[in-house]
Amino acid sequence: MENKLKIDIVSDVVCPWCTVGYKHLQKAITDLNIEDQVSIEWQPFELNPNMPEEGQDLTEHITQKYGSTKEQHEASRNRLVEAGANVDLKFDFYNGMRIVNTFDAHVLLEYAKKFDKQTELKMRLTTAYFSEQKDVSKKDVLKQALLDVGLNAEEALATLENDDVRFEVQRNKQYWQNLGVRSVPTIVFNRKEGVTGAQPIEVFKSILTQFTQTAETES
Repeated sequence: MENKLKIDIVSDVVCPWCTVGYKHLQKAITDLNIEDQVSIEWQPFELNPNMPEEGQDLTEHITQKYGSTKEQHEASRNRLVEAGANVDLKFDFYNGMRIVNTFDAHVLLEYAKKFDKQTELKMRLTTAYFSEQKDVSKKDVLKQALLDVGLNAEEALATLENDDVRFEVQRNKQYWQNLGVRSVPTIVFNRKEGVTGAQPIEVFKSILTQFTQTAETES
């Protein structure tokens, strides 16, 4: 199919609901048997763009950012663990877990796009952070993730030192913010219609059916 449905997923690597939302979308695509009719591209968003190199304790960060109580924070984590289990994702919220800066990860996701490896790398980084207690701001962790998905790690890591590449990722991030994206995941279909949050599978099925049927009618 030449005119594929373009799906942009505005997301951060350390956003758990982004991965849950993607898994719901993926299941909808599979159930509708339209894998060959869609094209997914991940777009950069930083939940914490000013996060320092050392990161911050996750519980402390959530409390400061959202003003939630310890009980509310624990309840939210429990919902995430359950939501993750429903789509075969393990969210391991351990004591001392830290929120980290993700800009380098976004630069590498941009690199991976050239090799049609974006989704694979995104899932690998998500698993490293949420399931394996790894710091995805660290070069060694990023290098291993690149190797795990079959990318040239040395070439990819070199882009982290390229000011032009970093500016392009920053520009792309700003583009989506200028369109009004303030929370993630934000999933946009053909740059025409978007939804936010980890929507249920049936919601995605409805949207996908609408767009694919329209495409068939127009062709």
